[in-house]
Amino acid sequence: MTAPVPVLVLNGPNLGRLGSREPDVYGSTSYAGLVARCTALGLELGLDVSVRETNSEAEMVGWLHEAADAKIPVVINPGAFTHYSYAMRDAAAQRTAPLIEVHISNPYTRETFRHTSVIAAVASGTIAGFGLGSYELALRALAEQLTTR
Repeated sequence: MTAPVPVLVLNGPNLGRLGSREPDVYGSTSYAGLVARCTALGLELGLDVSVRETNSEAEMVGWLHEAADAKIPVVINPGAFTHYSYAMRDAAAQRTAPLIEVHISNPYTRETFRHTSVIAAVASGTIAGFGLGSYELALRALAEQLTTR
């Protein structure tokens, strides 16, 4: 039996407020519920999932450096950083393992400023618009990528 592959699931600003923040857009599941769903699916897929959330751009950049240095795959929901954080984009570009961008809502059905992602061009792929299922789809895609590498 092989050891589970470490994976970081990184969440940007305001995602810790899931369940109370705009439930019509982000659903009613709490952040703790998201963590439970991701870690449980990770176990099924042979992934050791660590879920983190920050409102700090600097902390997120540090986590991306950590992942690059250790060749850890990443699922990232950059939140509002998606649209303007070139520091985060540059950190994500240093990836040494797959990196999948996720969004709970579909940014293209929302305000115009949300239509641009500075992360997408350096990600392995982007999954958006499936609620918290976007994370599950990303973890499944990541597991698939890791088995075909």
